[in-house]
Amino acid sequence: MTSRLLPVPNGLEGMRVDAGLAKLLGLSRTVVAELAESGDVLLDGRPAGKSDRLPAGGLLEVTLPEPESSIEVIVEPVPGMAIVYQDDDIVVVSKPVGVAVHPSPGWTGPTVIGGLAAAGLRIATSGAAERQGVVHRLDAGTTGVMVVAKSEHAYTELKRAFKERTVDKGYHAIVQGHPDPMRGTIDAPIDRHPRHDYKFAVVAGGRPSVTHYEVVEAFRAASLAEIKLETGRTHQIRVHFSALKHPCVGDMTYGADPVLSRKLGLSRQWLHAKTLGFHHPADGRYVSFETEYPDDLAKALRILRSEN
Repeated sequence: MTSRLLPVPNGLEGMRVDAGLAKLLGLSRTVVAELAESGDVLLDGRPAGKSDRLPAGGLLEVTLPEPESSIEVIVEPVPGMAIVYQDDDIVVVSKPVGVAVHPSPGWTGPTVIGGLAAAGLRIATSGAAERQGVVHRLDAGTTGVMVVAKSEHAYTELKRAFKERTVDKGYHAIVQGHPDPMRGTIDAPIDRHPRHDYKFAVVAGGRPSVTHYEVVEAFRAASLAEIKLETGRTHQIRVHFSALKHPCVGDMTYGADPVLSRKLGLSRQWLHAKTLGFHHPADGRYVSFETEYPDDLAKALRILRSEN
């Protein structure tokens, strides 16, 4: 990532952030708007919206991604990926473990986008070439339900819904120990880990991140929690519960007990995107979808229940 400081020059005051910054950087307004939506544009130290106005004497700080080489979408069937629902505007899938949503530098495994292409599905062309139609993501090691836009209208409406936090995202996680209180809200900012590039952490001054949880079943050494995300940061659930000293079982990256993880036969975090609900982009009706636990998570849960 590259950060640039740009004083607002004479003649641009009063202009919208997306229009003014597009002129300064030589980028399209669409790209600048996406940067603003992701929190990568600051105006006088505070996050700026794309339609905010530039003040005279203001200071812009923009975080730009490093230029990426062309990333090819490998079209291949994805074993275990199921289509839960589809129509002309959306396709809802159940993503298996070990599958990324879209290609990225260094990833050589299967992707949801490649799997949909192999199935002959047409998806929206909005977004970067390697992630067209993608409106949200799940970690490669997280299973569960997700939606991809098939029409351009659906892409726009779903992106807006995720930004405005009107999408209901429900997760189930088995975390180590017993969170106290058993129902609560974790409100702690998240940013990249100060020492490990591949990790994230609760960091003062990070991006606002809010997780609501409720323990619905307690075991001897762990708890099953239902989780609702108010925000959608990378690794948010994993980071928040690790910060509480209750990491997801199996999540070695964020401090899980390896002995318990091996006992349960887990080689990844016990975390599943269980439900997803939103207003359909075509007609506004509320739709919701649910997926069952995959075999490895179901087996681990059975072992914990048998010990009770």
